[in-house]
Amino acid sequence: MRQSEEFEVVGIVEPDSRRRAAAEKSKSYAGLTWMTEEQLLNASGLQAVAVETEVKDLVSTAARCIAAGKHIHLDKPGGESLSAFKRLLATAERRKLTVQMGYMLRYNPAFQLCFQLVRDGWLGDVFSIDTAMNKAQGAAEREKLLPYRGGGMFELGGHVIDAVVNIMGRPTKVGVTSRTSSPLNDGLPDNQLAVLEYPKAAVVVRIALVEVEGGARRQFVVCGTKGTFDIRPLEPPQARLALDAARADYKKGYQDVKFPRGGGRYDGEFADLAKVIRGEKKFGFSFEHDVIVQETLLLASGLPLA
Repeated sequence: MRQSEEFEVVGIVEPDSRRRAAAEKSKSYAGLTWMTEEQLLNASGLQAVAVETEVKDLVSTAARCIAAGKHIHLDKPGGESLSAFKRLLATAERRKLTVQMGYMLRYNPAFQLCFQLVRDGWLGDVFSIDTAMNKAQGAAEREKLLPYRGGGMFELGGHVIDAVVNIMGRPTKVGVTSRTSSPLNDGLPDNQLAVLEYPKAAVVVRIALVEVEGGARRQFVVCGTKGTFDIRPLEPPQARLALDAARADYKKGYQDVKFPRGGGRYDGEFADLAKVIRGEKKFGFSFEHDVIVQETLLLASGLPLA
């Protein structure tokens, strides 16, 4: 946001003294004005707030920003309570405010192309999506996740489930398998699989926090009756497209698809948010979409829809 020409960063809030002391040493926050939450939300001309707290505080913090009349960019996931998340979105909708979820693949060029291919019918009827969002996570990182019962799926699954829902909508059923596979044996669910069922399709979402170089093997493979789009790895994106017949600049059969090197992971999100706030476009992700993503994520994490 600081590098963007779209935004002026007014200030930053961190009520936890330990976290603030660490942030003050970071180049990312150098020169910013530190404020209380009250000072920030009452800053003259403030239109949007980026909310990135511990997961347990995300929705309550976002609710205070919405109550103050601000658009928000909200870090994922949207808490453990579906009802609280729904209330947040309902309040924002009533006040005509935007809640932009921080799912990192929405503006990824490979995913943008994938969504377009599906919309244009180039892949035919989608019958399968196979996706993995893995990494190798150390003890310190794992400890931060222990309070959350959903484990690795709860932390990472939303990124790919957001894309699945964009293509497929709400699943009819969600089946879950969950294990703790790390030799640390700390009880954290770190090897999880969810099967999302649809009338004519099945989607597999795999999340593992124990895979060596897991980030390099992250994948999102969409198979349809007329073609397949295979994104692997997700960042920086590489993809292969298979078609049953030549279309536009693409030939029949398999071919590599190249993407230009982009900026930061969230540059596209914040550029889009600026256009929405200025009234230049309608936000592309409905509140209904975000509710379905949150609902599916909770089910895939083995959590109740409370």
